[in-house]
Amino acid sequence: MRITSETISDGIREQLFTIADIPGVLWTPAGGSGPRPLVLIGHGGGSHKQGWEVVSRAFPYVTSCGFAVAAIDAPGTGDRPEHPEIRRLVALIQEREAAGEPFGPAWPALNETVAAQLIPDWRTTLDALRKLDSVGDSRPVGYYGLSQGGEMGIRLVAAEPRITAAVLGLTASEWLIETAARITIPVEFLLQWDDEGSPRDSVMKLFDALGSAEKTLHANPGGHFRVPSFEIDSSIRFFTRHLGGSLGIPGNS
Repeated sequence: MRITSETISDGIREQLFTIADIPGVLWTPAGGSGPRPLVLIGHGGGSHKQGWEVVSRAFPYVTSCGFAVAAIDAPGTGDRPEHPEIRRLVALIQEREAAGEPFGPAWPALNETVAAQLIPDWRTTLDALRKLDSVGDSRPVGYYGLSQGGEMGIRLVAAEPRITAAVLGLTASEWLIETAARITIPVEFLLQWDDEGSPRDSVMKLFDALGSAEKTLHANPGGHFRVPSFEIDSSIRFFTRHLGGSLGIPGNS
């Protein structure tokens, strides 16, 4: 693991890193030391490790809970090199979308292509992060991911026993039903009632398939990109309950 840059602002230390050819970012409390719970955040499709949906979750987890938070670029995004097969599949999907046609086999093929590289990369990243003094290997690990971050998260959580709690959602891939059934950790699952790309019935079917004894469905009105900001506070309470850490949300104790 090689740290390529480090900055401190508003009490948060941001470290950009690479692990072999995996580019990532780690956020930790600037004044903190020693091991702490870790939350991995998977970004959505077309975004990257420092996208708004990642940062808007990561910073509160650091400042309110004292967590370490990490994100990596998915293949073909951010600081990754261009991925020809992903580029081809995305172009095909965009053509079908513009023509008002179903995505067909291109959509599952895209997700399989991304997952084939991203899931092993996440596990390699977790290996390296837990060797750091600021993270350690004795504290629990959580995962947060919506949309494509949820698609990849279901796959990762099912395969990685070190992850003990997860916030997932905004995905309705029926090919994940059997994978979801292997998940037994606590899950908070998000659904946007008017999601254009993830029909509510399919999302609820995937939620129902989760093998977790503790799982909660959070359904809110609005489209795919209209997740209410109060769901961030809810995820803070969820991870604090299952990973430990302080709870600094105004109005809570």
